[in-house]
Amino acid sequence: MRAIAGLLAVLVLLTGCSGAFFHPQRPLPLTPARAGLDYEDVHLVAPDGVRLHAWYLPARGEPRGTVLFLHGNAGNVGTHLASVYWLPAEHYNVLLLDYRGYGASGGSASIAGSLHDIETALGWLVARPEVQARGLAVFGQSLGGALAVYAVAHSRYRSHIKALIVDSAFSSYRGITREKLAEFWLTWPLQWPLSLTVGDAYSPVDAIGRVSPIPVLILHGEHDPVVPIRHAERLYAAAREPKSFWRIPEGGHIAALAQEVYRLRFRDYLDGLFADPGSGSGADTP
Repeated sequence: MRAIAGLLAVLVLLTGCSGAFFHPQRPLPLTPARAGLDYEDVHLVAPDGVRLHAWYLPARGEPRGTVLFLHGNAGNVGTHLASVYWLPAEHYNVLLLDYRGYGASGGSASIAGSLHDIETALGWLVARPEVQARGLAVFGQSLGGALAVYAVAHSRYRSHIKALIVDSAFSSYRGITREKLAEFWLTWPLQWPLSLTVGDAYSPVDAIGRVSPIPVLILHGEHDPVVPIRHAERLYAAAREPKSFWRIPEGGHIAALAQEVYRLRFRDYLDGLFADPGSGSGADTP
């Protein structure tokens, strides 16, 4: 089975297709209603006509702020609801976006297409009175974090964005491809030539320096088996102030917010962010 998986990886990468980074799922395994949450089904249309689906979770009580959540490469918003379902109870609105090709969104997954989708979601949010009044934070995990870096750096709506939060993201599409090829004996000899077939035009490490003066918070587990923490270190080094880095001891991949201690710390960060129009708070550096 490993040999078959390796051969499939070779075939995908030989196409030079960004689809190697996307593993979408159509059925929604969980909905906010099943989790006991109030929500709104949101239907958007990207500039190229692709129809998109998202969930809007309103804050309980008086909203303190709004978060755009961008999930990882596998599953869909139903798979990743567990990462943010708790935020409405902490008085934060959340918009969970499914990129094209995921869940109930139309189209086929691609990096460029997903960036259009994120910009479309940002446009929908900034038109809402609560975001116009208080702004929003963009929170991406894994692939969603990589996409978030480029999206925020180049967004026309960046004046409304109070922070970029990146959890367990890789620093380079080409770099992570080369590393994954090096992990398997069948593809190890081809890691360099095959990785060159993967474009790096949207590389997070090249874009993150443009995010400033928007605050950047990077979270990463020290024992992430999917994306090694060195990717977070590169992103942090390339980012400009204001920036913060939370190293999660013994942490795995997108696992920090499964722990209550980091949820509380994350909430405190958001509280400081939306209380202070200038910057985020409550963060440590390496």
